[in-house]
Amino acid sequence: MRRALDTLYLYAGYAAGFLLVVIFGIMMYMSVGRQFGLNIPAGDDFASWAMCAMSFLGLAHTFKKGEIIRVGIILERFTGERRRAIEIFTLVVAGAFTIYFSWQATVMTYDSYIFNDMAQGVVAVPLWIPQLGYCGGLIILSIAVVDELINVLRGNKPSYEKEPPATPDEFVERVASGGAG
Repeated sequence: MRRALDTLYLYAGYAAGFLLVVIFGIMMYMSVGRQFGLNIPAGDDFASWAMCAMSFLGLAHTFKKGEIIRVGIILERFTGERRRAIEIFTLVVAGAFTIYFSWQATVMTYDSYIFNDMAQGVVAVPLWIPQLGYCGGLIILSIAVVDELINVLRGNKPSYEKEPPATPDEFVERVASGGAG
């Protein structure tokens, strides 16, 4: 099960990366294409839908790798059982919110499908199709948060928690590579 979940988070991250390349391709084609009279009908719509899907599909992978913005500065003030209790509390709250948002996104996507909602742009696209990335990303994030809650409840250290840098040089290296200090 652990391997399947980690693979799910990884491939959601890959999908987000792929969509970033798609956005780049659309925007470059539209920018350069103007010089030659080339255009993608509703290209801005496709780029924005891809951007939304990219943002949400990347959340679970980012969360599990410890790269998502958290309130770690508060947790760092505590140690031992108190820190563990606060960690569990924050994961329960995060889980409740992400599950709620996932449910609402799923209902919205389902409603768009049932009512045959269409995009109002140049190209008529059923709205449930671009909403799948948003909905799917939230569902995967919910799974990741609940997975992490179970991990912490079992007495393990959170997977997103990184060891503090041992030296100032290591701190500088982490910051320079884009990681958190």
